[in-house]
Amino acid sequence: MSLTGNWSYPTAVKFGAGRIAELPGACAQAGIKRPLLVTDKGLADLPITAQALDILDTAGLGRALFSEVDANPDEKNLEAGVTAYRDGGHDGVIAFGGGSGLDLGKMVAFMAGQTRPIWDFEDIGDWWTRADADAIAPIVAVPTTAGTGSEVGRASVITNSETHVKKIIFHPKVLPSVVICDPELTVGMPKFITAGTGLDAFAHCVEAFSSPFYHPMSQGIALEGMRLVVDYLPRAYADGTDLEARAQMMSAAAMGATAFQKGLGAIHALSHPIGAVFNTHHGTTNAVCMPAVLELNAPMIADRFDRAASYIGVEGGFDGFRAFVQDFNDSFAIPRKLSELGATADRIDDLVPMALADPSCGGNPVELTSQNVRALFEAVI
Repeated sequence: MSLTGNWSYPTAVKFGAGRIAELPGACAQAGIKRPLLVTDKGLADLPITAQALDILDTAGLGRALFSEVDANPDEKNLEAGVTAYRDGGHDGVIAFGGGSGLDLGKMVAFMAGQTRPIWDFEDIGDWWTRADADAIAPIVAVPTTAGTGSEVGRASVITNSETHVKKIIFHPKVLPSVVICDPELTVGMPKFITAGTGLDAFAHCVEAFSSPFYHPMSQGIALEGMRLVVDYLPRAYADGTDLEARAQMMSAAAMGATAFQKGLGAIHALSHPIGAVFNTHHGTTNAVCMPAVLELNAPMIADRFDRAASYIGVEGGFDGFRAFVQDFNDSFAIPRKLSELGATADRIDDLVPMALADPSCGGNPVELTSQNVRALFEAVI
């Protein structure tokens, strides 16, 4: 079976090996003639980025690059990106990379024509309506990891450099116009990034599946996304050149982000402040937090995982799934405690209110309180 297709779910997706060659056509489809390619510092000098710039250059689209993007991008990165966009006279953004490059690229396109500060558009109520929708530049997204699924999302996570709080910025027009999912771009990912990003996709699917809200479409996508990660992440981790495994993981990443329209939960409510304060890798942080959160949520989610476990290839219902998750983490050398990623217990007093203020809280099947959130932080740090 050829793992290639054109989808519109929830946006136009060109999926398949080698399809980075279609980047000029994607720009034309989005109405972009002078693109700015936005990526992170780690990717700036890699061959896949040079390849993308060469493809653009050959097509007469220039080779403009902005890469001053940190692992947990903040408003200072954004300000520099918007300046580069305006100074270069660009008319659209190619968001290229993992979650940080994708999120910041989307925000450069969003903010380039706005006059209000970024924090005015946080994902609270109808704050997104404050934006001038006509001033949002078109976006082409090209993921180079298989994790966040930000390429099919309508929001970005930006860290406030002063408060060290991660904020979710939302607008419907932040959804990229065209996405190129080329699994060949993920072949060079190192093992720890393959594992961390893959487990991020897994966390998105697990939390969406656990969320109490009614959204059967998301529920089905989350279930199949979990199965793909269980089946294919071990293969991608063992052999980075396994293109079938890379393709299936790229699908699982987009599925996780599509599914979490149904909601996220305590895993993300914990990992957002941990990442903002200690600058940890987001997906790896999610993975460390998952076993403790499954235990907290057990009374509310055991029944649905009893039904789901056999489908995703895990025996023993919910209890089997919970045991599997820890073994799965261990198989990718994920630490059992966040202290191994640099987190320290002396900040728990700061982290608890940050977690309770995170928008992911509302999707947790068990109501989060200062008591149970504190207990979670003590368990995972």
